[in-house]
Amino acid sequence: MTGRSASEALPPSLRVWLGPTAVLAALVVVVLGVLYADDSKPGMVDAQIWAAVYGVGPPWQHVALALDFLGEPVGAATLVVAAMTGCLLLRSPRAAVLILAGIGMTVGTATLLKSLVGRTIHDGNLSYPSGHTAFATALALVVALLATGRLGLGRTAGTLFVLTAALIAGTAMGWAQVALGAHYPTDVLGGWCTALAVIPATAWLVDRMAERLVGRLADAGRREGR
Repeated sequence: MTGRSASEALPPSLRVWLGPTAVLAALVVVVLGVLYADDSKPGMVDAQIWAAVYGVGPPWQHVALALDFLGEPVGAATLVVAAMTGCLLLRSPRAAVLILAGIGMTVGTATLLKSLVGRTIHDGNLSYPSGHTAFATALALVVALLATGRLGLGRTAGTLFVLTAALIAGTAMGWAQVALGAHYPTDVLGGWCTALAVIPATAWLVDRMAERLVGRLADAGRREGR
């Protein structure tokens, strides 16, 4: 793994698989959005999972509330600041930019989709996709991408590592949202797929913009040296 590839927001070894994964995830988001547009009731799968998960008591209720807090503004901001600080200490400015831009784009996309889809839960609260799940998955993806570049993981190992991190984070936050009755399970799936679609695309854009900036600075330096 070269120094250049280790510093990239989207490691080159992962582009072959994360690109198609992002496209597939985007399709899932669209399909679910169409299926549940302007709906206010759980689907068949939602109802089955809801019956098994909703209404957990202590101590799991406390765990769910703690996870839910991490997706609220104060908890989310704390995690983002901590993650960006860690990236800067590791001298990974692209990863720091990706945390801010990627998570912002993911949460912004989820918020926009809620208005477009119009699915509601509990007295008209917009629910699809789950913003909490999208946030947790996006943060896990960015951290996993940074770790993959740092560790020099290959295509297969790196892809499995990144997707596993996303699955764990998304499942944990998604379980909390369903257990607390804040979202339907398909809302959670939509939030997870939103992050899977947005983060790789944003990482690619961060790399392209960084390379253009470096190129312009190099050209300026060469002109000054003449």
